Amino acid sequence: MLACVPALEIHDLVVRRSGRTIVAGLDLTAQPGQVTALVGPNGAGKTTTVETCVGLRRPFTGSIELLGARVPVPRKARLRLQEDIGIMLQDGGLYSTARPLEMVRHIAAMHANPDDPATLLDALGIDPTTRTTLRRMSGGEQRRVSAAAALVGRPRLAFLDEPTTGLDAAGRRSFHDLVRQRVADGVTFVLTTHLMDDVERLADHVVVMAAGRNVAQGSITELVGSDDSVSFRGPMHMNLDELRTALPAECTLTEAPPGHYRVTGSLDPMVLAAVAAWCGQHGVPTGSISVGRRSLDEIVMALVDNA
Repeated sequence: MLACVPALEIHDLVVRRSGRTIVAGLDLTAQPGQVTALVGPNGAGKTTTVETCVGLRRPFTGSIELLGARVPVPRKARLRLQEDIGIMLQDGGLYSTARPLEMVRHIAAMHANPDDPATLLDALGIDPTTRTTLRRMSGGEQRRVSAAAALVGRPRLAFLDEPTTGLDAAGRRSFHDLVRQRVADGVTFVLTTHLMDDVERLADHVVVMAAGRNVAQGSITELVGSDDSVSFRGPMHMNLDELRTALPAECTLTEAPPGHYRVTGSLDPMVLAAVAAWCGQHGVPTGSISVGRRSLDEIVMALVDNA
């Protein structure tokens, strides 16, 4: 049985701009029929990575393979590859004087087997009969049209850069439904986002980027973990020796990021009582104590702070 070829494979990618390194030795793999989310702070290199993958920037060193083809590819192969790739940039890519249906029909005409533009716009919450031009639409409406333009060609691999920025709750729901439907049809998505709700609802694989590098990756469960924990906040770098002595040996007490403390392991009411008592004795507000799993947002912040 042949091994499954990744939809996207990046090895040791370095991208520089104006003498500054934006992407610094990035390794990344996106498997077919999955959603891979790139997350991290502004300036982490997410958008530059996407722009390099789709040919808008040149890598300084490293390699990129799209659907098994090494980038850059010869002209004939490039034309075939473009049929299989959809692109939704963070900004631009639309004719501001066009109407939504005109715009998406224009993109559809470039593909051999496009989706129906009107149906796709309607699925994303845009009335295909509207006479409003794109420049007169809200930012969220323009993002919906951009998504339709990226997907109308029925791509096998779609890059979506901050796809739900500016969308209201209904728009995000429509977008999530469409992505899940396309994934069920075998489409691969690589998306960048700051919205952890998008990641938690859609992503099969998460890549955390900081300073142009991959600092952590895995499924949401692998990143967040499955164990409950007791957490609290206090002054940075407190002496925790007394609390560690009061906790069962199987418990682990960590501080990450600074001032955020977490107890994991075999938790029971006695552990919570020990934490509450220690906090009371050391002037830490007991109202800051919480029980539960860390959120993905907390995990990403901690990974970035410690990168």
